[in-house]
Amino acid sequence: MCGCGCRHLFDQEIGVRLSISTATVKTHISNLCAKAGVCQRAQGVRYAYQHGLVAPPGRTIT
Repeated sequence: MCGCGCRHLFDQEIGVRLSISTATVKTHISNLCAKAGVCQRAQGVRYAYQHGLVAPPGRTIT
């Protein structure tokens, strides 16, 4: 889910890739943001980069 969000995909595109509904995508993103203590999707992406959950474009996680 984090990887999809960090690739700037829309909720519907994430749902198609993961074979889940758009509502389920929104629920998961909301839950991830709450656990990370962030309010907006962009803050969640930044959190994921800073904590090594996903690699920024053009980089790999070591």
